[in-house]
Amino acid sequence: MTDKRPDASRRTLLIGATTALSLTALSKPSEAAVSKQPPVPPSGPKKTLGMVLFDGFELLDVFGPLEMFGMLKDRVEIVMIAQKAGPVKSGAGPAAVADVGFADAPRLDIVMIPGGMGTRREVDNPAFMAAIKDIAQATPQVATICTGSALLARTGLIDGVKATSNKMAWTWATGQGAKVVWVPKARWVEDGKYISSSGISAGTDMALALIAKLYGKDMAHWVAHRAEYRWNEDAIDDPFAAMNGLGG
Repeated sequence: MTDKRPDASRRTLLIGATTALSLTALSKPSEAAVSKQPPVPPSGPKKTLGMVLFDGFELLDVFGPLEMFGMLKDRVEIVMIAQKAGPVKSGAGPAAVADVGFADAPRLDIVMIPGGMGTRREVDNPAFMAAIKDIAQATPQVATICTGSALLARTGLIDGVKATSNKMAWTWATGQGAKVVWVPKARWVEDGKYISSSGISAGTDMALALIAKLYGKDMAHWVAHRAEYRWNEDAIDDPFAAMNGLGG
């Protein structure tokens, strides 16, 4: 049967079909990314990741990064740490359970310090701050999410170190450490053993960057695809700096 539609309509259909096929090809993840098995087999002992909790922690600061590392159960053990073991209430209401108190925390390979409104109280809690400092000093990889960098800044451990924080809380967060080299336009910043992320959701991007550092970029992509998460791989892609009057 002859196609009697106008030439313009036929061209539009052809262009649309071609574009759809091209987009499908471009967006199709690699075989390694969608495999049920990680692209890199485990080797060596498991790493222990400790997530710090305190009353008023930000939910996504904690569980965004942990969801990413939780995909690597064959090579990462996660432990929740607080001043004392037991339930710890988030700023949004739901509680998480700390497995151990600071005094009983195991030796860690990675420690993560979240933010949340509770940071405003904890910076003036000497026992909490002393425990954070001790753990961060002893741990090879230290990560902060959101205003967790303000807690770390108050310890003095990141004086002279590059770091970032939540842009909406920038003035308060950066005020906790005048000697920190604060980077306003950054999704996350890595400097030596320290890696810090901007506000809330940026912690998940940072966690994937840390997975890429520890286990390779293919592994980070595999984790992101399994979580159906669109990873922002560009550490300086930060529109929120300009939105909050911090330039960029």
